[in-house]
Amino acid sequence: MEIFVLAFFALGYLVLAGADIGVGMALPYLGRSAAERREVIAAIAPFYLGNEVWLVAVAGVLAGLFPELEGELLSGNHTLVVLLLVAWVTRDAGLWLRGRVPGARWQAFWDGATVAGSWGLALSWGGLLSHVLLGIQGPLAALPALAVAALFAAHGLTFATLRLRGVLRERAAVLSGGAGEARTYALTSAALLAVGVLAGLRLPLEPGTAGPLLAPIVLTLIPFLVAAQAWVWWTFRHRVTGPSYL
Repeated sequence: MEIFVLAFFALGYLVLAGADIGVGMALPYLGRSAAERREVIAAIAPFYLGNEVWLVAVAGVLAGLFPELEGELLSGNHTLVVLLLVAWVTRDAGLWLRGRVPGARWQAFWDGATVAGSWGLALSWGGLLSHVLLGIQGPLAALPALAVAALFAAHGLTFATLRLRGVLRERAAVLSGGAGEARTYALTSAALLAVGVLAGLRLPLEPGTAGPLLAPIVLTLIPFLVAAQAWVWWTFRHRVTGPSYL
C-alpha cells in the first residue's frame, strides 16, 4: 500500500508538472513577442501551482513512509537536489514577477528566468532519474539527463497544442502535425510514466515503521486531491483566448 501511495504521487507529478515544465522550456520558441509569451504562460497559469502540490506530497510521503529511501536519495544527490530547488524557485519567481512591473526589459528578464528555471528543473530531474536508472554520475550523466529533458520539452509542446490556438497552436503542434494532439499528449505522458516506473523498480522501496499508520491517512486524502485537480482541469478545459494574471 505504501508503494502505491508513493507511485501515485510521483507519477502524477511527472505527467502533470512535466507539462508546465516543458512549456516553460519551449517558451522562446512558442512565444516570439512579449504578448505571445504572456499568452503561452496563460496556458499553464491555472495548473502549475496545483501541480507542485504533487511534488510536496512526494516529499512528504518519502519522509513519512520511506525515511531510509529519502536519506539515500538526498545523501547521494546533494548537488542535483540543490540545483532542482534553485531551479524551482527561479522558475516560479519568473512566472510571478514578469508582469508585476511594466517594461519590456523587466518582462524579458523574468521570462528568461522562467526558461532557465524550467530547463534547470528538467535537467535536474533527468540527472536524478538517470542516476537511479543507470547508476551514472559525473559528466556522463549529462547525456541521459538531456534525453529526459527532451522528453519534458516534448510533453510540454503536446500540452501547449491542447491549450493554445491560432499561430501559437501551430508552433506547438510540431510533434503532432496539427492533428491528433490528444494522442500525442497521451504518448508523451506514457513515456514519462514508463521512465518513472522503471526508476521505481530500481529503488529500494522498503517502508518505514510508520507506514501502516500513515498510509491509510494519506489514502483517505487522495480522493480530495484528485477531485480538486479534476475540478481545475474541467474549469479551464477550454483553449486560452488571452493573457492570464501572470
